[in-house]
Amino acid sequence: MENTDKIYVELQKHLDKQAVGFPATKTGVELRILKELFTPEQAGMALHLSVEPKSVIQVHEEMRASGTTVEKVAQLLIEMVKNGAITAKEENGNYYFFTMPLLVGIAEMHGGRATPQFWQDFSSYMAGEFGKAYNSTKTSQMRTIPVGKSITVEHHVTTYDNIRDIINNTCDPIVINRCMCRMGAAARGNPCKKTHREETCMGFGEWAKLAVTGGAQPISKEEALGIMRQNEEDGLVLQPNNYQKVDFVCACCGCCCGILMLQKALPDPAIVWAHNYYAAVDAASCVGCGTCVERCQVNAIKIEVNNGAAVINLERCIGCGNCVVTCPSEAIKLLKKAEESVPPADAPALYKMLAERV
Repeated sequence: MENTDKIYVELQKHLDKQAVGFPATKTGVELRILKELFTPEQAGMALHLSVEPKSVIQVHEEMRASGTTVEKVAQLLIEMVKNGAITAKEENGNYYFFTMPLLVGIAEMHGGRATPQFWQDFSSYMAGEFGKAYNSTKTSQMRTIPVGKSITVEHHVTTYDNIRDIINNTCDPIVINRCMCRMGAAARGNPCKKTHREETCMGFGEWAKLAVTGGAQPISKEEALGIMRQNEEDGLVLQPNNYQKVDFVCACCGCCCGILMLQKALPDPAIVWAHNYYAAVDAASCVGCGTCVERCQVNAIKIEVNNGAAVINLERCIGCGNCVVTCPSEAIKLLKKAEESVPPADAPALYKMLAERV
């Protein structure tokens, strides 16, 4: 092992104790990923970060023995945030820095700067040890919110489950991001089967503020609503972060999205996925056209051979509502689960739960 590798091995072990984990592999793919994300000096500083947000002064206090100045600490932390290796939140004009998972987090924040080698390594890591770690968490990092036309006033929809409320009520900028999963699939010669659009995913809150600081151009609420309407028409699954103060909403397809593909591969994704709704079919009204089967991104619907009606597998249905809005006979409705899944308050709260494996 090279001397420069030692700091990355230490960082891998440190991050493996944080949200979701960062498991070691026999191939060392995780070290190659870390080398793109952190310089050796930054890696050493990242050892003093965790899911608990810390100020520059707090990090400097922990590194006092190294002789590093406050100015140098601030510089390195800001560089890591700009590279998407760590994240930060702002409170009363002060920034607090903390680690985030490789997914969801680093992959999205670093994505625009990533090299082709990073995406190759990321894909390999996702298919192996990291994918296992992601699927093993008790708390889901993301959740599904239903498309707008599939919900009714009777549902008593909470704000964090209503994409239009999320857009209309935000006081922060909104930014539109290119879907990294769809870009990667196209680069591998597998263009998306659901949409030709790549600018489908939105950033809000802290993510949007950091993106704007880095040069991203915000979009208006009207533009955001228009993009979201098109996402719904294309049958994309709306997946925000699994905390109430929404920082992003991904618009995912079952053919490209890394997370949705991970869940899709499970026999019972609905059991491990955070969602508050499920689809139900009125067999007497169903004409058996199969439109819902085609629209479903997680293979939760089939046409029953005996009566020719659609049947929902509730162990697979994640309540996106895409089957509801295109049913020609209006035979499918979205129902609210008896027990509502209430997300944690914000990113640090979610990451703390993930790190504590609860």
